[in-house]
Amino acid sequence: MKKQFNRMRQLANQTVGRAEKTEVLSEDLLQVEKRLELVKQVSHSTHKKLTACLQGQQGAEADKRSKKLPLTTLAQCLMEGSAILGDDTLLGKMLKLCGETEDKLAQELIHFELQVERDVIEPLFLLAEVEIPNIQKQRKHLAKLVLDMDSSRTRWQQTSKSSGLSSSLQPAGAKADALREEMEEAANRVEICRVPPSLLLSTGTDGGALRESF
Repeated sequence: MKKQFNRMRQLANQTVGRAEKTEVLSEDLLQVEKRLELVKQVSHSTHKKLTACLQGQQGAEADKRSKKLPLTTLAQCLMEGSAILGDDTLLGKMLKLCGETEDKLAQELIHFELQVERDVIEPLFLLAEVEIPNIQKQRKHLAKLVLDMDSSRTRWQQTSKSSGLSSSLQPAGAKADALREEMEEAANRVEICRVPPSLLLSTGTDGGALRESF
């Protein structure tokens, strides 16, 4: 509860300019952060529209997909018509040829949709629903840790000034030492949290490549 109060007080002081605000991210990463929500929205919308375009059942095996494709149903209908009329008739031969062609088209469509699902739809889902939310969650946690660090520094600076003016230096000095230790621990937690998530690590720690991709 006390930590929450210190965060709110520090945030209020920073808002009105009475306290310094530490920025632990580079300019490139700050620009990326501003675009994260837009990238998430675009990825989510694209994933939804692409999924709606699939004719086969998403996530199903090729055999199950094939059974529900309109092309497969048409191919079966043509082959059945050919069997009824017989291969010795012109119409029967034509229906058989068309049925085989439709079946090949169905197989090609299944292969294409499986590839699109694997290479496009699933990565878009992971980006919009997993990776970006994880980055945003980590960023919020980092912001809290930075507030804790700034709050500790502010209280340490105020106590240090007070100890210089106080006639009883021992209590004030002990409190300043405790606050300095708290500030150092908070700074260590910030450094640990600053390690970029896997999405940033895969593109370099300076954020430049990620910024260009966004």
